[in-house]
Amino acid sequence: MNPCPCGWFGDPFHECTCTPGIIERYMSRISGPLLDRIDIHIEVPRLSSDELEGKQGGETSKTIRERVNKARTIQLNRYKHRDDIYCNAHLGPKDVKEFCALDSESSKLLHLAVEKFGLSARAYDRILKVARTISDIDNSENIKPEYISEAIQYRSLDRKFWLHS
Repeated sequence: MNPCPCGWFGDPFHECTCTPGIIERYMSRISGPLLDRIDIHIEVPRLSSDELEGKQGGETSKTIRERVNKARTIQLNRYKHRDDIYCNAHLGPKDVKEFCALDSESSKLLHLAVEKFGLSARAYDRILKVARTISDIDNSENIKPEYISEAIQYRSLDRKFWLHS
């Protein structure tokens, strides 16, 4: 979705013509409960001409696909004794408690984010599932604080964070 009705909010090359009130009304058209059901929200800035022409180096699709497939294999093995789960996205609230255990530092970080951004219980679970996936991609058994931080950053449309950032 666009960040505002004119589409230029946050763009470094075009000035947004929307007032803060217009942007707030535009964003309020998407309910919090709907946003809670979306695991990852990210802002995608405009690409430079070099990026569009592919002059910037980056990972190939093949490399990314290999990492994703490795993470999927980890998840298939983790849930092999469950008929109802084959990936982290399918975890229910009770499953999140079982499969997304946190150390004290990670737990404090997540609780701080919940308080600061006013996140819901559903957003809390989504962050944990995304952090679990990030740890799988990194081939880590444990969910580390940096994975929690990254997962929190993927919640940029949560209302309080979006409107006050």
